[in-house]
Amino acid sequence: MDYMIIVFRARSHTINFANLLQSYKIPCQIINTPRIVNVSCGISVKFSSMYIKNVQQILSRRYFDTFAGIYQVVGIGLNQKVIKIK
Repeated sequence: MDYMIIVFRARSHTINFANLLQSYKIPCQIINTPRIVNVSCGISVKFSSMYIKNVQQILSRRYFDTFAGIYQVVGIGLNQKVIKIK
């Protein structure tokens, strides 16, 4: 299963960004950040890679000083890889 996550260092920004995406009708959910990322508050916003352009545009319109990156999660279980996109 492949998907994207956006990571912040503050839980409040993670929750605010998830609500912002939902207001734009972009399906997302809050998940535990994969351990390999290791730069966040512990939770991330998960969304489909088909929405990456929309998410990047929304992110560019707002200032989140705790933004830590956008990652693509590829694979399942022990074969899971996390690739930093931005």
